[in-house]
Amino acid sequence: MDYMASESRYTPQKEKEWEPTVQFLPAADNAKFEKRKRPNKIGAVIGGVVLILVISLMVGLLVWHFRFRDEKFVKRLYSGSMRLTNQVFENAYENSTTPEFKALAEIVKTQLKNLYSGNPQLKKYYVGSTIQAFSEGSVIAYYMSEFKIPEAQSGTVDTAMSNIDQQKGSRSMSVINVEDVVSSAIDPRMFSKHYTSLHQFKLHVTGTEPQKIQSPGFPNSPYPPSSFMQWELRGEANHIMKLTFDTVNLEEDCMKDFIKVYDSLVTIERRLLEELCGYYSPSYQLTFLSSRNVILVTMATDETKNFPGFRATVSQIPRGSKELSCGGNLFGSKGSFSSPNHPGFYPPNTECKWTIEVPSDKVVKVTFLKFYVADSGEKDGVNCKKDYVMVDGKKLCGEYRDGTLFRIGNSNKMTVEFKSDTSYVDMGFSAEYEAVKDATPCPNQFKCNNQICIKSELRCDRRDDCGDFSDEVNCVCNSSFIQCKNGLCLLPLWKCDGNNDCGDNTDEIGCGCDAGKFQCNNKKCVSEKMHCDGTDDCGDGSDELDCPGSPKAICTQSSYRCKNRNCINKVNPECDGTQDCSDGSDEQNCDCGTYKSVRTRVVGGTDAERGEFPWQVSLHVKGSGHACGASLINEKWLVTAAHCVEDPYAPSLSQPSTWEAYLGLKTQKESSSEVQRRSLKQIIPHPHYNHFKYTNDIALMELDKPVAYTEYIRPICLPSPQHIFEVGKQVYVTGWGALREGANQAATVLQKAQVRIINQTVCNTLMGGDITKQMLCAGVLQGGVDACQGDSGGPLSSPEGKRMFLCGVVSWGEGCARKNKPGIYTRVTELRGWIKEHTGV
Repeated sequence: MDYMASESRYTPQKEKEWEPTVQFLPAADNAKFEKRKRPNKIGAVIGGVVLILVISLMVGLLVWHFRFRDEKFVKRLYSGSMRLTNQVFENAYENSTTPEFKALAEIVKTQLKNLYSGNPQLKKYYVGSTIQAFSEGSVIAYYMSEFKIPEAQSGTVDTAMSNIDQQKGSRSMSVINVEDVVSSAIDPRMFSKHYTSLHQFKLHVTGTEPQKIQSPGFPNSPYPPSSFMQWELRGEANHIMKLTFDTVNLEEDCMKDFIKVYDSLVTIERRLLEELCGYYSPSYQLTFLSSRNVILVTMATDETKNFPGFRATVSQIPRGSKELSCGGNLFGSKGSFSSPNHPGFYPPNTECKWTIEVPSDKVVKVTFLKFYVADSGEKDGVNCKKDYVMVDGKKLCGEYRDGTLFRIGNSNKMTVEFKSDTSYVDMGFSAEYEAVKDATPCPNQFKCNNQICIKSELRCDRRDDCGDFSDEVNCVCNSSFIQCKNGLCLLPLWKCDGNNDCGDNTDEIGCGCDAGKFQCNNKKCVSEKMHCDGTDDCGDGSDELDCPGSPKAICTQSSYRCKNRNCINKVNPECDGTQDCSDGSDEQNCDCGTYKSVRTRVVGGTDAERGEFPWQVSLHVKGSGHACGASLINEKWLVTAAHCVEDPYAPSLSQPSTWEAYLGLKTQKESSSEVQRRSLKQIIPHPHYNHFKYTNDIALMELDKPVAYTEYIRPICLPSPQHIFEVGKQVYVTGWGALREGANQAATVLQKAQVRIINQTVCNTLMGGDITKQMLCAGVLQGGVDACQGDSGGPLSSPEGKRMFLCGVVSWGEGCARKNKPGIYTRVTELRGWIKEHTGV
């Protein structure tokens, strides 16, 4: 799409091409020009000079030909705005077809040309400008300027444009006076050649009634492909705009489909408030405020994978309203304050100052319950060059959660300041202040690096009580523990378990095979020369996996077997987007495991969002509510735990008529069109399930009728029997179980927890030798994260590329989230054949 096509543009004229003519003048005396019979030194010198000049000219022409004539020029577009201080806004300026708009636009274009003419670099490459819009504020003109620049010179033009912006003060330009010139190069994605359609919308909000905007087709059909769309939003004078997205559901990759929100009426990157793509949870407060009465929303799409799009509400807020106020004097022993518009995004170009005063015999402590003051790409909170909070002269920025950021003053007074610049806003902060007796941050306690205070006796207890392991660093370990180089103390069972438990790899030093040896999956060591030699030297085939140039492999217990009975040596080839089997069977039945990648900021929470785990099923005992979890593996079949349906505890549990399955559910007892309820046709527990040892703890459930797939109801992928889930891999456990051990009430909202797969030998030691090969261990051995009772039968989901695989079924454990007591899951790969035999999946 070419932005310049919408208005007239300046086209540089070629210099007039002159046709050379030759005129021969007669000599007055031919004798004077006859060749002399004797050499003339002067003539020789002149001839030499002429020859040198001719050679120089030829060299110059060659240099011009090869260096300049073939130099590549590129089109570069800049968008910008300027304030016309001696102009008064008229309503006619909103419409680009009116004579008033056109007249002022011509004046501004002339002034832009004059402005660029003052800089040699800009004058040389300037093509022309178009005026896109005007708004209040005296009059603010929004424009786009085009330059044709040698490819190697684009940086110098960027610098020259920046220098114009940095010139302060008013500039008188014959008819108009100009201030606040702002410009930036346009994002190249905005004028991509693949756009086949352009959609432009304009909305002027009046009064207090909110207005709606949405992407074309929303919510009944996907947004159009290969399109560029923009919404020019205005309010009344002396107001600012408020934009609230209630739905954002785009392709995950921002290089393909994206939304941009600008504090402007053109796409000035220095006025960009936020860029959005992917799916945003409703808990993510996507509310933006402008600095004046205009805001611009743009949306760009590529040619594939179009999603529902967005819907937003547009309204206006009078300047000076309480909703926009911030700062002031705060008194008393405790209180709270927050950034403007929190938990929505704070407005650009904002300054606030709070002065806090508590009783004179106390000092001030400020705790930030939520803190999101981070520029795009700068989340570490180190530089604070743009937006920041300043407490008693010290800047704070970045992201902090759960009240981990606090500051204690040295007196009963404290000053807190907040400042945002003109681009990239964030959710800001909420804070509480209180009067405390001691200026020491953690009196009689241990202060963690993340500023949390914990009991002193929790220091060096081999448990991450701080949440950042700082309470376990630089500890003195007794002889029965591994001493990590970073000071952590670990149990000996962590030594050589194949995972970096220390964090600095101390526990894995000296493990494995000697130099020149290859370590097999079964821990056997063979010569490196035997790796990929076409022979199963390990005994488990692992020395022949992932060997280059040999798609066909010997069939071993580690090999993936195609439908045509051939084997391939690639690790986990199924549904990875690449056909490895000659019959394509590794990429068949791959309509599974896709999920909604959710952008959310649930502070301190583990709530899952609808569609984040679309295979999660809630199994209800009729009349009693949620009892177990399950996983959807196709439109008719569920996988759950056998102990959920065993008769010894309740004879009716083995009967299909006892159960109801709820799919697409997020919150228990909710009524939503996204939820599908099914009865059961049959239940098939594993015939060798042992309810004393929990071996083969798996069961299948057939639904009475198929479910309809939606973005909230999808099956999870089943792994092949040879699929490898590596030790240390991060996986997810989900369900509506008890939030903690001993809790009588289960969770109302679907919970998620990230755990890691634990070495089988280590797990067997921790669990007293009760672990069999049909079991898989996962958890956080420091404690605090686990599956609890009500999650039985639910999935342990493993991300593999853009899909998730069912690596385990929640089975049993000792207590819930106890230290060194991982959760135990039924290992799906060991029972894959049994699942396929009964379901065909």
